[in-house]
Amino acid sequence: MLIQASAGFGMLYRLDLTKAAMELLSALIERQEPGGEVNASQAELGARVGLSRNSANTAMALLESRNLVLRPKDRKYRTYYLHPYVASYASQEELEEAIEDASERIEAGELPEITAPLYETAPPRRQSQPLRAVRAAG
Repeated sequence: MLIQASAGFGMLYRLDLTKAAMELLSALIERQEPGGEVNASQAELGARVGLSRNSANTAMALLESRNLVLRPKDRKYRTYYLHPYVASYASQEELEEAIEDASERIEAGELPEITAPLYETAPPRRQSQPLRAVRAAG
């Protein structure tokens, strides 16, 4: 049984993720090894949650832009890492060690923080508008 770090989950609502990105993140969390390494292609992950290749690619780009998913410098195919703040660990001790290490690496500039979009003003909320009849021309 893996122990899930929850430090990043409290802020997920602020990250402005799409439904597809949330579903892909769910697939990544499900497939991860202890410590957050995921060895699967975007196509495999997307298919797991019913996303097309294009949707999976767009969702992964969003997760990477928010630093929830980190890629190795060499961009190794099929390898992703979940940010230590959302990764799972084999024991409570590993989790505590990883969170402490991540905090130090973030402070030193070696690991990016999970980032929320910055808006000068909040984005507009969708307003549902009732349908109305339109007269046909003629």
